[in-house]
Amino acid sequence: MFKRTFLTTGAAAAALMTALAGPLAAQTYPEGPITIVVPFPPGGSTDLLARQLGESLSAQLDQPVVVENRGGAGGTVGANYVAQSDPDGYTLLMGVTGSNAISAALRDDLPYSPTENFDPVSIVISSPLALVVNSDSDFESVQDVLDFAKENPDTFTHGTPGVGTSMHMAGELFALESGTSLVHVPYKGSAAALQDLLGGRIDAMFGDILVTSEYIANGRLTALGVTGTQEHFLLEGVPTIAEAGLPDYAAFSWQGLFAPAGTPTEALDTLYGAVSTALESEEMQAMFRERGFLVEGMPPAESKAFIASEVEKWTEVVDAAGLKQ
Repeated sequence: MFKRTFLTTGAAAAALMTALAGPLAAQTYPEGPITIVVPFPPGGSTDLLARQLGESLSAQLDQPVVVENRGGAGGTVGANYVAQSDPDGYTLLMGVTGSNAISAALRDDLPYSPTENFDPVSIVISSPLALVVNSDSDFESVQDVLDFAKENPDTFTHGTPGVGTSMHMAGELFALESGTSLVHVPYKGSAAALQDLLGGRIDAMFGDILVTSEYIANGRLTALGVTGTQEHFLLEGVPTIAEAGLPDYAAFSWQGLFAPAGTPTEALDTLYGAVSTALESEEMQAMFRERGFLVEGMPPAESKAFIASEVEKWTEVVDAAGLKQ
């Protein structure tokens, strides 16, 4: 907030400032540029979402919204920067599953707490993954995978873009809930894992739906199940993993807007209102459909509870798999 000078004196001035502080904050935020930190390099889905959302927020709030890329360490460098920023509503984070949930489960040395150092504005979007196999594979259903994994421990292989990614965690959750032991094969990115899957060198992937749907459509991959709680609109007819054999299973990657802990409620409410309006636009809806995203738009209190549940969930998975770093 910019300073204001009140032309009054003594106790009367103090009383007046105290009485007006709340209403003025509610009426005047924002009074200057807002920065959305993307904890990854430019060009990815998180960057795209931040820029699209930023354009709408800028138009609604009549202030510049700048996107700043601060990549590194799986998103934790940018997240830590925002966690340490002034809680005034002018520095925000476009956080993701890794930076704002999984990292806390994986790392004892994480310099921030997703639950204590952030006030969520909204979980904006989510995206389930798809359990996919090569179309030449003998696996034709989730139950086939479960049966094989139970009969052949430490044999079924699944490729991921690396340790601690949502794809990796989806596989570890699958193993935990099914009582099986899978073989995790980490790659430097999804593209390399996908090529080995297409080449028959690994058994499966818990893959990004947008990327894998192209290969499903041309018959090179078969989707056995989706990790969400309902059928996905890009994979009609493909059951959820919960429907296909693991009743309690659900895993999503998600992206949300976060402020440093202690940000005024008025600022959070203003930002959430603008986010909600943005998510209703035809342009944003079209982008989400094209990329396979599900619109969430959770309010701040619900988002905070969701983050706590995600940290708890992935901590249980990490502990069970012995992945703590």
